[in-house]
Amino acid sequence: MRLLFDENLSRKLVAHLGDLYPGSLHVAAAGLLESPDAAVWDYAKAKGFAIVSADSDFFEIATTLGPPPKVIWLRRWTYRTRDVEALLRREAIRIAEFTGDPELGLLVLDKE
Repeated sequence: MRLLFDENLSRKLVAHLGDLYPGSLHVAAAGLLESPDAAVWDYAKAKGFAIVSADSDFFEIATTLGPPPKVIWLRRWTYRTRDVEALLRREAIRIAEFTGDPELGLLVLDKE
């Protein structure tokens, strides 16, 4: 599964998590830095990415439009990059099951 990290998350996550999520990108690498959420949504949908964001806007879009793309929302997050990395590693099986289920469009993860 490929993840598209929103601009509110570190670009370093792509390299740090490359072993678990190969082919993932940060929005900056996709030329989408400071783009409207709709542009990020359309890109992820067209390219087969799941969006990872701490932004509640993607939660709202996902609940309104449904998949694709899928959204992994880091709810109530005051994040440090290493905490995001640890969470996404810890939840790798759950994320794989989520991305593999065509009926599911939103996965909400909390820090704890």
